[in-house]
Amino acid sequence: MKEISDFTIIERRQHGPHYFTLVLRHSHLTPLLPTMPGQFVEVRVDGQPGVMLRRPISVHDVDPEAGTLSLLVQVVGQGTRRLSQLAVGEKINLVYPLGHGFTSDLRSPTSALLVGGGAGIAPLLYLAKVLKARGVRCTILLGGRTAELIPVRDEFRPYGEVCIATDDGSLGHKGLVVSHPAFAEQYDIIYTCGPTPMMKAVARSAAERGIRCEVSLENMMACGVGACLCCVTDTDQGHRCVCKDGPVFDITNMKKWYAN
Repeated sequence: MKEISDFTIIERRQHGPHYFTLVLRHSHLTPLLPTMPGQFVEVRVDGQPGVMLRRPISVHDVDPEAGTLSLLVQVVGQGTRRLSQLAVGEKINLVYPLGHGFTSDLRSPTSALLVGGGAGIAPLLYLAKVLKARGVRCTILLGGRTAELIPVRDEFRPYGEVCIATDDGSLGHKGLVVSHPAFAEQYDIIYTCGPTPMMKAVARSAAERGIRCEVSLENMMACGVGACLCCVTDTDQGHRCVCKDGPVFDITNMKKWYAN
């Protein structure tokens, strides 16, 4: 079930010059629709004449008791810049929840590695929260070019061991996430979201080591419901819409994608 609804911004947090968090509550105080980690919303951008299409943004966190939904947003263009100018008390219109999320109702796995880079960090917080509540031991590996490009890292600490990798060595391990010592350990499952080269490297390594792995693709998504076909990706099972069939895919069916 999907819904188009207005939400009210009840909190806004800035994370350096590139990222910000919006904490939203449903304007009509109706219950939040069940949302899986890894799903996303389509945000209408008001007050910006040059922005006609909604912007897809991952669900960063959900607090059912407080009735709030949080979005971690990276400023990359006119649409997200306009969203960064919104203030507490203003309304924002969402289509939600969209897409196929991460497999979080795990029965047998006891350990999971969550690998995020850049804005791909966003959907992993809610995933880590849900996994911990289900007794899964989580290691969270976050990467970026510099320390300032790895926002909200402290928010993950209640849910598992947090490891950091930066290209310039400004924080944590110097190098790519796949070169971090934590990445070489054995896990029951790996989840990843971030830049495509990073996710492909993670997927290739997981396949070689026989570790189950899910990737959350970040293709351009205009409609969010599989109508416009602009986000289609080639899989071992044929072409699939990332917004509707994903954004999360099991790499079992993605060899065409990660092998190149």
